This record gives sequence, structure tokens and C-alpha cells, in this order.
Amino acid sequence: MKVLVVGGGGREHALVWKIAQSPSVTEIIAAPGNAGMAGLARLVPVAADDLEGLVALVEEEACDLTVVGPELPLTLGLADMLAERGLPVFGPSRAAAAIEGSKSFAKDLMLRAGIPTAAAEVATDPDRAAGLVRDIGCPVVIKADGLAAGKGVVVAHDEDEALRAIDDAMVHGRYGESGRTVLVEEYLEGEEASILAFTDGKSAGLLVSSQDHKRAFDGDRGPNTGGMGAYAPAPVVTPEVYDVARTHIVERAIEALSRLHGVTYSGVIYAGLMITDEGPKVIEFNCRFGDPEAQVTLPLLDADMVEVMASVARGDLDPGIVRTKAEAAACVVVASGGYPGAYEKGKEIRGLADAEALEGVTVFHAGTAEEGGRVVTSGGRVLGVTAVGADLPVAIARAYEGVRAVTFEGARSRADIGHRALARLNA
Repeated sequence: MKVLVVGGGGREHALVWKIAQSPSVTEIIAAPGNAGMAGLARLVPVAADDLEGLVALVEEEACDLTVVGPELPLTLGLADMLAERGLPVFGPSRAAAAIEGSKSFAKDLMLRAGIPTAAAEVATDPDRAAGLVRDIGCPVVIKADGLAAGKGVVVAHDEDEALRAIDDAMVHGRYGESGRTVLVEEYLEGEEASILAFTDGKSAGLLVSSQDHKRAFDGDRGPNTGGMGAYAPAPVVTPEVYDVARTHIVERAIEALSRLHGVTYSGVIYAGLMITDEGPKVIEFNCRFGDPEAQVTLPLLDADMVEVMASVARGDLDPGIVRTKAEAAACVVVASGGYPGAYEKGKEIRGLADAEALEGVTVFHAGTAEEGGRVVTSGGRVLGVTAVGADLPVAIARAYEGVRAVTFEGARSRADIGHRALARLNA
């Protein structure tokens, strides 16, 4: 099979890496890809949001399967365009991708379907949003309704902070049109975790649980980022929580999309959860693999990735083929200095081969480029140094050994990825 992977970040590198392990794959194309994928895939300079260009590429290359990594092309309708031409695609339709593209749509779905989630109200003008803050009380969560690259959520601990977040989104246009409508949401106490599942719209095969680290600095301080690291499995997701996530969240969302909206969800569905004293509640749904959650869940997938994806695309998924290895994985993101604020690009990266020579370590590229035979930085999140081990302490230790092997000017990473899991395990 010839497979096209759309996207150029760490998630897409992990997808390419896992797809390359399938014996049925003869060639992988990545559009646009990054420097780390070059040894596994042929890179084609077509942007992930160039829908016409991507469709033309699939037709010209006679690709047997297209795997869409990022959310933007999905919410713009890339899967629909391919399906209309009879071209197999792994990824939900535009209507299904609204579960991420519009937080108000997702919240309405959850409330109507009885999916456990935080109470929330939608506001389309700043005065209404400010009134909701006063009604709900602080702490309170302000969410941009549309896509905001993982940065459209503010947890406000006092009213002034909440009102600033509303002004930033609705008045000053910090998130563009995505922030003209906001959700004002109840703050949930607990520990976050993520559950991803393959689904053909009829059944679902869940991957191992994971936990992302959104805050920029150690101790979960600083601004939100796209993710500074992750690990799997997450000990906070007990077997009981996992079963509730399967039946009351993932399967219920798939059924509700079909029953309430006539939408068949096909692809991977991501449930971001808060594990509260009352059980798991949904913070958000995403229509694609998480980043960096993909970097820790895919190495633990004990299945032929292409077989799973192709069955999803055909609509005949057998959930039993989605199996998990009895190991653990950890990913530490190495970022550019200044991220998530302003940062410089073009810094030469050294030590990549040394890191990958370590036992259990794989380095996934997120923001890299090839320049004159050198690999250089080209983004805020540059690398995801990932390691697999017999248990979480081993995986985390190996990941940090890999981090120490890699250097570039201004490189920084969190030193406490997995701290909640280690504390829970030690207790």
C-alpha cells in the first residue's frame, strides 16, 4: 500500500513511524512532513491546509490510504473531498470534526446525550460573557469556541483574570474568529487524562490512557502550550474509570452524533478528561490524535496500524485488533527558548543519533527542517524525545537520558514530566 500522511509535526512523525512498521506498506508520502520523517517517507511540499493540492496529490500518486494528522484540514472538509472521489481516508468528515471545531457544538452534544461534563454557557458578546462569570463564580474557565492551536483556554482564578480573558478573545481578537464566541464553563477539580479511540462510527477500539502536560514550566506553572510532554498509561485512569470512559463517553458520543445529527464518526476520537471525585468528565473532544499523546500511545499499540486504519476507513473495524503492550512510554518535549512566546529559528540540532542509540528511545521531530545538510529548529516545540520501558519510572528515566543527549542553542524542557504518576505510584 502507498500511504499519504498529511501534516508536519510530532504527531505526524509518530504516525509515519508507526505506519512504516506495517508489512503491507510499500511507500509513505508526507505532506509537508519534516526533517525527521525523511528517512521513512518521501516529503512533498504541500501544506496541510491546501485541500485542493492534497486531493490532487492523492490522485496523482494513486495513494491507497490518506491519513490526516491535524485538525484544521479535517474541519475544513478534506475527508469529505477525498470520500466524494472514492479515495480511502482515515479521518472524520467536516460535520463530525465539528466536535473539535466548535466547543459549543460539542457541549450541546454532551448535554443532550448525557455525557458527563462541566456545566457551561455560550456567549456571543463580552457583556453576556462577563455576566456569566459573575453568575458562575471563580475559578472559572473561558474557552474560545473555535480552533486555537491548543491555546484558547484560560483557567481564571479571579474575576479580573476572567474579564481579561474575555476581552482578549472577544474584543482584541487574540484567536481571530475562533474567539468571537466563547464558552464560560464551570471549573472542575481533579486530575486530567486523555483517552483516544479508533472508531468506524459503529464500534470503538480504545488505546491506552495518557496524560499531557500543558503548562510551560515545572510544577504546572506558566502559560498553556501545545503540550510539553506526556506519558502512558496514566495511573489516575483506573480500570473502572477506563470502562466509564468507554461506555459513557466515547461510545455515547459516537452514538449521539449519529442519532442527533445523522453523522457517522470515522477516524480517531480524543476525549480529554478531568478525573473528579464524581468520576471522569469531558473537558474537550478532539477529532484527531493528540500531540504529544500520539507519541506515547502509538508506541504502545500492539497492532498493525495500517490494518486498523484501513478497517476504519472501510467501516468494518473489529475493536479486538486494537491491543496494548504491557509497557509504559514517556515523551519529553524539547522546545525553543521563549516558547510559547517569541523564539528564534534556524538553530542547529546536535546529538540526534546519540539519543536514538539509547535503549528504548525514539526522537520524534515536531519543529525541524533540513538546511544545508544540517537539521535545524523551525518551530516552538522542536522534538519529542520518547522512550518505552517496562514501567513508567524506567520510561521516564530513559526519555530524560535522551533529552540530555540532544542540544541546540536555547533548548529547554520541563524536568518533571510524569510527576503525578510517579507520586501516585510511590504512594
